[in-house]
Amino acid sequence: MKHFFFNFIFIIPFFLLTGCKKNETTEVTTSKIPQNSIEYASGLSIVKHEGYSVVTVSNPWPEANKDFKYILKEKDAQVPDSLQNFTTINVPLKSVVVTSTTNIPFLEMLDVENKLTGFPHTDYISSEKTRALIDKGSVKNVGQNEKLNIEQLIELSPDLIVTFGVDNNNPMLDNLKKSGLNVLIQGDWMEQSPLGKAEWIKLYGALFGKEEKAKELFDKIVESYNEAKKLVAGKPASSTVLYGSMYEDVWYVAKGNSWVAQFMNDAQANYLWSDLKGTGSQGLSYEKVLDKAKTANVWIVTGSFKTLDELQKANPHYSEFDAFKNKTVYTLESKFGATGGTVYYELSPSRPDLVLKDYIKIFHPDILPSYEFTFATKLN
Repeated sequence: MKHFFFNFIFIIPFFLLTGCKKNETTEVTTSKIPQNSIEYASGLSIVKHEGYSVVTVSNPWPEANKDFKYILKEKDAQVPDSLQNFTTINVPLKSVVVTSTTNIPFLEMLDVENKLTGFPHTDYISSEKTRALIDKGSVKNVGQNEKLNIEQLIELSPDLIVTFGVDNNNPMLDNLKKSGLNVLIQGDWMEQSPLGKAEWIKLYGALFGKEEKAKELFDKIVESYNEAKKLVAGKPASSTVLYGSMYEDVWYVAKGNSWVAQFMNDAQANYLWSDLKGTGSQGLSYEKVLDKAKTANVWIVTGSFKTLDELQKANPHYSEFDAFKNKTVYTLESKFGATGGTVYYELSPSRPDLVLKDYIKIFHPDILPSYEFTFATKLN
């Protein structure tokens, strides 16, 4: 995240030069200088000007070799010649296609879900509100992320397609642009700060002319998150935590600077791989994980398991962990929408305060005795 601080300090000892002559200076304030409105997100900048905003998306995928700049232009606004070479998007949008389920909550929170006209593989969407729009035909299925139906998109002619890339080779993005479609690259999935992910709601606020509402909603999430942190501040991190599960022959654990690890840290838990530097995950052998985490108090398992029997059938060796024997195994991925979309994948990036409260409930059950899990399920 880029912060811009402008400190104008003028120390002019006129009394040394002109005796008691009155000091005539021009006061300069930062209030008139456009500021980046983003506080937590590292890959997003939004600078509001008179009649237009400059949006910069940086690091939208690992080792991205350039930033992306967009001009959000209001009606009749004058944009400087120096910005004419960047993609211009007329706002507020009247229609949009998004390609990640993490975008759906932002649209709904801002009450603009009815502007959504297309989405790839609509079965992935779990929200009842947007599913109702899909069911009545207002939201079209536009293919798959890696192979969007360009002919259908041209027919829909949305004001904007918000999509993402995974590396510097994105032929689909090039094809969309060649077809004359307005495309904006979003990089929220690269954010490792829980509040940084959620702050991308401000992008949608800017796109739909709802900046104030987006800020208000985000500020409430920040307040809720920080209040939850205060509940466990100073509490001993008594729970030792195992995270993940086997994928084929590899166990992937979250690294110490990852999104997942930060939640555990804020929930005052002793995550066993918190000292593993970096973001994302690290592949380990089963033996190494067992050696380190056999006696862990709690296991946060990845996957949609519903029972311990189901977990053991996936891998009989799982029963060797004390957390399995003590029945302290949880998953955040077992709640689904009507067509199979995972609620956690869709909602958790925009509501980190609810994720944190789930973790606090797991690690410090006495702190939130009446709180009911939003995502988490304890395996029976």
